[in-house]
Formats: sequence, structure tokens, C-alpha cells
Amino acid sequence: MLSVGLTGGIGAGKSEVSRLLVERGAVLIDADRIAREVVAPGTPGLAAVVAAFGEEVLGEDGGLDRPKLGSIVFADPERLATLNSIVHPLVGDRSRALEEAAADDAVVVHDVPLLTENGLAPLYDVVVVVDADPATQLDRLVRLRGMTEQDARARMAAQATREQRRRIADMIIDNDVPLGRLRSRVDDVWAELTRRAREPHRPPRGRE
Repeated sequence: MLSVGLTGGIGAGKSEVSRLLVERGAVLIDADRIAREVVAPGTPGLAAVVAAFGEEVLGEDGGLDRPKLGSIVFADPERLATLNSIVHPLVGDRSRALEEAAADDAVVVHDVPLLTENGLAPLYDVVVVVDADPATQLDRLVRLRGMTEQDARARMAAQATREQRRRIADMIIDNDVPLGRLRSRVDDVWAELTRRAREPHRPPRGRE
């Protein structure tokens, strides 16, 4: 099995690349999606969040009111740390279970938006960075996601720089291209990933 960390700046096209990799046979572990699943209604995760923050963080449907919770934790680093101490172990447990269930020759892609920022590169056999020119990112955020230019620039500035992401990459998918050419680039990366997955197992970087 090959463990792949996939990351990229907002608007770079990481979600599209992860979709294309799944089409080709990758097992996708999406950290953001799992983070939502572990605090879904009826889960121990949601019960723990409510115990820590009160029922005010619940919506009328009994699910987590994310905007409300966000307004609490992002204004208070200690409360954010409390939330992370609840959610992160649950996400980690679920991610490991999904990875362990994968076939021996599987390419397991971990979609991790803040991989660079959180220093997570050593956890993976290979790091793939989806890269785009900042002007391309800005255009996509404004034109396709409906953000204001000011909001888009603020979101981009809050993340790692393009250079920081490229420094940790084993493979880079340049995505200043139309979808057809992106597919071709993903094909090349997929061929290399499947080749590596068939090689004798080596520990992830930092664990040798």
C-alpha cells in the first residue's frame, strides 16, 4: 500500500485532482469529510462537543450548528484547542481504519488541505501538491465560488505560500491548464503512484 498526502492552496484544484485519482482507482480519505462525519447527529463525537460547548451549538435539526461553533472557537484559542482535542483523535482513528481496510497494493490518497501548514509531510510515503499561479487561484475563487476579491485574497494569505508547498512536494501537478490537460497530468502521476505501490514497502518519510 502507498500512502499519499494530497494538498494544494485554495482554488488550485485539489478537489478535482482527488476526484480524478478516485476515477483511476485511488482510495480517498478526505479529512474534511471525516471531520463532519465524526460529529454527525447521534455520534459520540457530537455528544462530546455538546458537553464541552453546550447545547447552543446545536441547530434546530439536532445537528451541529457549524457557524455558531465557529464563532465561539475562532475567537478563543483555548476553546479551539478543546474542539481540536475532541475531533482530531476521532478523525485520526477513522482515517487509520479506512487505510487499514485498503488492499495491500492500494494507492491511498489522504486529502489534507493544511498538510503543509501542520507539518504533516513525514506521515506519508509521497506528497503530491496541486499547484496553480496565484492569479489563477484568485480568478477561480471570485468567478467560480462567488467570493469577493478581498475575501479570496485573505483566504489565500492565511495559507502556506506557493513556495512552501512546492518545497515539501515529491510530485507537483501544475493546474494552470484546461481540464483535458489536467487529466493527462493526473494520468502521469497515477502511473508513478501505482508503480511505487507495487514496490516493497518502505516506512513513510521520517519513520525510517
